[in-house]
Amino acid sequence: MFPSKLFLPNALQASPLPRLKTWWSRLTPQRQDRFAMLAPLAAVVLFLVAILSAFAYLRLEEISREREAISRDVEYTQQRLRLRLLEQQEQLGRFAREVASREISHKDFMSRAEALVNLYPELHGLTWNDERRRVRVDYHSANLPAPAPKTGETVDGSKQASDSFALARELLMPIYSKPQARPGLDSTLELHLPLIEKAKFKGTLMALYSVDAMFRYGIPNEINAKYAVSLQDEQGKLLAGTIMSEGKLQRKLLPWASPINTYDMPVSPIGNGLIIQGQAYRTSLGVIGSGLFWLVMVLSAITAWLLLANWSHTRRRIRAQDALVQETAFRRAMENSILTGMRAMDLQGRITYVNAAFCQMTGWSEAELVGQTAPFPYWPTGDFDMLKQRLNEELAGEVSPSGIQFRVQRKNGDLFDARLYVSPLINAFGQQTGWMTSMTDITEPTRVREQLAASHERFTTVLEALDASISVAPLGSNEILFANKLYRQWFGSQAGGHIQLVAEAGVPPPLASDETLDTVDAYAGLPTDQLADKDAESTEIYLGSLGLWLEVRTRYLSWVDGRLAQMVIATDITARRNAEEQAQVQAERAQNASRLITMGEMASSVAHELNQPLTAINNYCNGMVSRIKSKQINEDELLGALEKTAKQAHRAGQIIHRIRSFVKRSEPNRTISNVEAMVAEAVELAEIELRRRNVKLNQYLVPKLPSLLVDPILIEQVLLNLLKNAAESVDAAQRPTEQRIVKLRVVPSYVNDKPVVEFMVIDSGAGIAPDAMERLYEAFYSTKADGMGIGLSLCRSIVESHLGRMKAENLYNGEVVTGCCFTFWIPIAEPQPTAPTKRTV
Repeated sequence: MFPSKLFLPNALQASPLPRLKTWWSRLTPQRQDRFAMLAPLAAVVLFLVAILSAFAYLRLEEISREREAISRDVEYTQQRLRLRLLEQQEQLGRFAREVASREISHKDFMSRAEALVNLYPELHGLTWNDERRRVRVDYHSANLPAPAPKTGETVDGSKQASDSFALARELLMPIYSKPQARPGLDSTLELHLPLIEKAKFKGTLMALYSVDAMFRYGIPNEINAKYAVSLQDEQGKLLAGTIMSEGKLQRKLLPWASPINTYDMPVSPIGNGLIIQGQAYRTSLGVIGSGLFWLVMVLSAITAWLLLANWSHTRRRIRAQDALVQETAFRRAMENSILTGMRAMDLQGRITYVNAAFCQMTGWSEAELVGQTAPFPYWPTGDFDMLKQRLNEELAGEVSPSGIQFRVQRKNGDLFDARLYVSPLINAFGQQTGWMTSMTDITEPTRVREQLAASHERFTTVLEALDASISVAPLGSNEILFANKLYRQWFGSQAGGHIQLVAEAGVPPPLASDETLDTVDAYAGLPTDQLADKDAESTEIYLGSLGLWLEVRTRYLSWVDGRLAQMVIATDITARRNAEEQAQVQAERAQNASRLITMGEMASSVAHELNQPLTAINNYCNGMVSRIKSKQINEDELLGALEKTAKQAHRAGQIIHRIRSFVKRSEPNRTISNVEAMVAEAVELAEIELRRRNVKLNQYLVPKLPSLLVDPILIEQVLLNLLKNAAESVDAAQRPTEQRIVKLRVVPSYVNDKPVVEFMVIDSGAGIAPDAMERLYEAFYSTKADGMGIGLSLCRSIVESHLGRMKAENLYNGEVVTGCCFTFWIPIAEPQPTAPTKRTV
């Protein structure tokens, strides 16, 4: 027998509802709020999923119907195109049988072919080929872009056309070739109809179709309007029609749309070589584009937002309650951990509250201090009277906002300095109930202040011993804030010397203002922080009153009282200026010496250049004397000979003038100079050396080059030196005549975003050795046996003195050195700060 009652475990006996209640009661209120919000949210999500599923099902049905429609329309279009091709094939077959059965004349063939081409626009030409594929008769319409084959020639077609011809000869059936896509031209299709006479192959009648015309005249307009129809080859390459790019469509127009419905099938009777494809245009935005979908989404979002807002409000209320408890505990902990001692007194001077820091400072406990009246336990015995008076002032509210300083005695008898700040104690109803006092231990700050005072004294001693004049004056005032010993020796203790140095340095002097007339600073609103952070400005001036050259540096700074001040540091640089002037004189002498050396090296070339006009003058004069003696000259001939003699004399004078102006010693004179003129002067002198060494000069100057602020004689010296060195390098390399070339290029360029004019001298010599490249600009170093080694060094010095740079590099053809290129650039003329002139004050 079985027992009447079956006992189950406790977990199985309990029903789900009590277990759910037990689980819910054990949760915290915060977690209960979270789970309470899950049910509405889950309902909203399920509703949204159901709507999306319904929309998706409808959309799939729509796509399926669209796919059926496009397949039906494409099949109809293919049938129309097939019937049209079969009709044309039948007409062409009749013509082929007539051609094969009897000989027809060229004229008859052309007239019949013209009639067929006019009847069928997609037919561009007919060609009668014999059994050897030679053209018997050919007719092509005017629309055929390629030239027609001539009678008697073998057709030189593609491999596909050859295969189609061979297949028609073998099968004796009409054969369509595969479409041929030609770049830039219409795609074509060939139909080969065999010519059979008494079961023998006599050739073919080849019909040339335009695929584009087949598309235009064979595809119904109503189909073209509904779909993107295209004709493609077997690889899917577009031959005619239009095709839509699904990627671009989805990416640019409809990112959420369904894929494009496409249907394609081969065109009969052509076969797989020609495929017709139809693509359906997008007429719907899909599920996401539906207005109803967005309405449901908005309503669901509003519902979810309301639920979340309610949940958030509940959580904020709970957090506010927790924050209030935490704030109370935090303020108590802050009062106990703050390092500033806090003391509260009522209006009668009785202590009502002290914090832990106050007790820790004084050494007295809170119980020992609360309720006490003056004198307080932490007052030193000897300061009772003074502290009593301060307490009365504190109770009367007469304490300065800066606080009061006094000594405090700890419980163990130690003393320390403290500062007290007093403020009224106001209750929640706005009534004053006492005074709140904060006390700070200033023993360490007092020690630091004393150390700072000693450090300031040492710093002042150092500034007094400097060999530079230092002065500081506020803007808008004639007051001098600081002046060291050397400033006082030079200018006295007034601010006149400071203002004089600022004015001579080119810095606008401080504006004079009487701030006693207005409580607003004259420089209110200026960005003083940015001015104080600027780098110091430096310039060099000459003071006649002292007879000294001074380097003056100025900068803005914030003075200790917050005012914007200007500091001027003046250093005596008279000795350095004298040394620079001596170095400049030596550099000018070296430049003049270099020009004389250059002319000395070119002496033989100059003599040869002068010998030509002098010889011509001598010949003209001797000829005239001989003819005058023999009385065989008239006035016109004599005048012509004299003009030629004068021209040669002028030429010789010009050569002497060029050399004299080049070697003549002159003071440096930087002016706005024309680049074309400087290059022409240098080239005239350099051509003497170039002709002597049989070197050709190719020069290229960009038209309308900007002007340069330079000394033209010095730039001509650099160009002449580089051209002469280039000619010597080509001559030393013993290049053949056609390679004895020196190139000069002058073009505008940019260096570090600054406009410059770039000069480039390129030779075809043997280049520069790597070890010599490192010492190329070293003074008195030369790669030539008779060189002095100052030419390139002076050239670089001249270029750098004009704020430019020079570089040299070898030219390579693979690993072979084919020449050398010297490049230097000069900044385009701009308003440049000139060297400080000697100004007497």
